[in-house]
Parts: sequence; structure tokens; C-alpha cells
Amino acid sequence: MTTPTTPTAPIATTAPPQTTASQLRSGMLFAIAGTALFSVKSIFIKLAFQQGIDATTLLTLRMLIAMPFYLLILGYAIKTRPHKAAFITQKTVLQTIGLGFLGYYLASWLDFVALGYITAQLERLTLFTYPVMVALLSWIFFREKITLNIILSLIVSYAGISLLFSSESSASTVAHAQTTSGALLVALAALSFSIYVIFSKALITRLGSLIFTSIAMSSSSVFISIHFLATHPLSSLIVSAKLWGLAFLLAIFSTLIPSFLTSEAIHRIGATRTSITGTLGPVITILLAVNILGEPFGWAQVIGLLLVLLGVSLLRIRTQKKE
Repeated sequence: MTTPTTPTAPIATTAPPQTTASQLRSGMLFAIAGTALFSVKSIFIKLAFQQGIDATTLLTLRMLIAMPFYLLILGYAIKTRPHKAAFITQKTVLQTIGLGFLGYYLASWLDFVALGYITAQLERLTLFTYPVMVALLSWIFFREKITLNIILSLIVSYAGISLLFSSESSASTVAHAQTTSGALLVALAALSFSIYVIFSKALITRLGSLIFTSIAMSSSSVFISIHFLATHPLSSLIVSAKLWGLAFLLAIFSTLIPSFLTSEAIHRIGATRTSITGTLGPVITILLAVNILGEPFGWAQVIGLLLVLLGVSLLRIRTQKKE
């Protein structure tokens, strides 16, 4: 078996020129579906927190349920896609594990912890701004130009976040401290996921979305298991049937399925297009948060939502011009 070499050229963050109309349509559908399913995650987490579980235990339950599926899919993909399996080398596996650590362990853990401090609305809107971070990181790592659209996107998006932040933190000093901690944790989660997004394209192209995602998610399961064992007794995994049900929904419908949809979208239409197709995400989360969790929704939330959506949408103009 010939050992493939890993490309050393800069990784493009936009879809390649040869993207066909069919690939664009299917890629956009995968990206939107993945975003919608990921958006429900915040609601499941909040409902689980109401049952008294902590972030690390819930994340561990989520990955313990999902990991067997990823291993089965990995075995299936290796058997049925030998041309992709040929690219499984020590180097590509280590690179994929590293990206799994950033995108599915670290980002997820920071996000879970943050939801203990802030509303699902602020969490989702803050996380939704990761395309702005993708654009900035592309400038840092790949010398892509910082355009006026990127600057405006940054200003408008974070103006919306600041408005929502002020609304949540104004109640008391304790509320301000909790909101600050939560917003900072989500921002770090968005940064970690942005790094994952811009560096995953080349590996997904070589390994295929099934193999790449299965390795990345399985490795993240190992990382969270180590984290759990270092900080919790095994008895913490003895939880109610309701918590197991929420963990199952979280693992399958907000982890397993959307992770493959997102990876396949990145493969078909590129990281930048994938990152800007999630406009429905915050809207879905906010509607569910208001109706299921009873979170407040007033003018601050409306204006904040519109500003963030407008800010991220400005990046779409940049992408269209580049194409």
C-alpha cells in the first residue's frame, strides 16, 4: 500500500472552484440540517441541568452513548472506502485526533460549562459568531485579506452580543459575574471550534467525512472520559432515566447526526460556506428557549439577534465576491 503524503500547502477556507451546482445544493442542505440539529443541543443541556447534573458528567454520558456508533461507522467506512482508508497514516490520525480535541472535546466542554451561567439565547448567538473568527484566523494563518465586510461584520455582530450581554448582566453583581464568565467560556469555545473548521478541510478531503469524523469524535470521547475519571467518581454516572433520555437525544440528534452532516458539508462546499449557512441556528434556539425553557424575550433579544444575523450575513457578501 502506497503511503500518501499530507499536503503542506495552505488550506483554503472556501469551496474549491470545481464545486458543481449539485454539490453546492447538497452541501448547503447538509450544512443547514447540521446547524439546526446542533442548535437544539443548548435546549437539551439546559433541561438536563435542571435535573441537577454537571457539565462534565453530562458531556461524558453524551460521548459514551455516541462513541460505539462512531466506532461502527469507522469500521464500515474503512471496509467500504479503501481509497480513503489508504490515507490513514500515523500523521493523519494524529492530526485528526488533535482537531477532535479542539473541535469536539475542548469546544464542547467550554460550551457545556458556559450554559450553566448564561441563557441558551446568549450562548447560541455568541457561538454563532464563529464565522467572524474563521475569517480572522484565515487572515492570521493563510494571509487572506481583511476586507471592509469583515470589519463591519465584527463590529455589528459583537454589538448585538454586547446588547444581549448587558441585558442579562444588569440584574445584580452576581448576575454580571456569571454572565461574564459564561460569555467568555462560549467565546473560547467558538475560537476552538473555528480553529477546527479551518484546519479540517484538507483532512476531510483526504480521509472522507465518515472516517475523519469517526476518528475525531471517538478521540474526543476518550478525552472527556479521562477528564471525567480525573474529576469525578464512577458513581456520578448513576443518573435518572430522564437524564439518560436527554443524554441519548443529545448524543444522537445533536451530536452523531449533525457531526457527519457538517463534515460532509465542509467537504462539498468548503469551510467558509459551511460556517455562514447557519442563520437558522440562533432563531431555532431562541424560539425553543423561550417556549420550552421560559427564557425572557424582549427588545434587547430582538435587536441583538438581528444585529448578529446581519453581522454574520455580511461575510456571505465577501464569499460571493471571492467566487
